[in-house]
Amino acid sequence: MVLLHALGERAASWSGVEPLFASLFRVVGLDLRGHGDSDRPGLYTFELMRDDVIEVLEIMDLREVVLIGHSMGGAVAYLVAQAQPDRIARLVVEDVPPPFPRTRPVPERPEGVLEFDWAVVPAIVGQVNDPTRRWWRLLPEITAPTLLVGGGPTSTIPQELLVEVSGLIPECTLVTMPTGHDVHATRPGEFADVVLGWLDGAGTFPGPGPAGR
Repeated sequence: MVLLHALGERAASWSGVEPLFASLFRVVGLDLRGHGDSDRPGLYTFELMRDDVIEVLEIMDLREVVLIGHSMGGAVAYLVAQAQPDRIARLVVEDVPPPFPRTRPVPERPEGVLEFDWAVVPAIVGQVNDPTRRWWRLLPEITAPTLLVGGGPTSTIPQELLVEVSGLIPECTLVTMPTGHDVHATRPGEFADVVLGWLDGAGTFPGPGPAGR
């Protein structure tokens, strides 16, 4: 199981759910470029982050991967699943569609030392405001069974877009957990139960499944 974090966060943002997954999976949490302990090269795009993740999968020889991404990490996860259908066995995306036309502003830089390169923020915000919807046409190419977790009406993400995404990915289940955008951080136990229950129903577990852990 490989975990991809949101903009401005790091792999440790999954600490509330990682132990719940680790009883059944080898869990690998990645710091995406510009974040945490990863390099800060100054050049940031979703495509470059996709390529970084694919390189890690290849170096570690990870196959039959359950790939989970939140927000920015979810956008990267869509691209990885499209590019690596033979490696990604299951895809879980938390509360994000691919980039869509909007005018999300670039926030002011916070004071003090940051655990990420601030240059990543305007770069990624520029991409999420993409007016072309060019990635949407690639969603039908995702072959992995997909779980899409929405944050409900208090999320900053328009939930009707998640409904649209679920109709474009050939095998996609949409579950709404009305907690806002940070579902796994707000309700880690419930989030883990939803993910593991879905994986069990999708035939991911070789034995009795989550109920037997």
